[in-house]
Amino acid sequence: MCITSQQAEGNTVKIEIDEEKCCGAGQCVMAAPEVFDQREEDGLVLVLDAAPPQSQYEAVRQAAKLCPTAVIRVAEDD
Repeated sequence: MCITSQQAEGNTVKIEIDEEKCCGAGQCVMAAPEVFDQREEDGLVLVLDAAPPQSQYEAVRQAAKLCPTAVIRVAEDD
């Protein structure tokens, strides 16, 4: 499991990825292309920006919702 986090304007955002469950559907890349990509060799998820700007938070949440195997978890702390 890969865990990334960022502090922005008082909020902490954590993106957790369970790479072992990823099926390579690419929904995350379509929803948040500035944050996620896929590895060329197997299509599994890559986190491009471990500390995305706050403007990307909604796209990251959408990517988590769209993931068919629910490998993306977004946790926010105020």
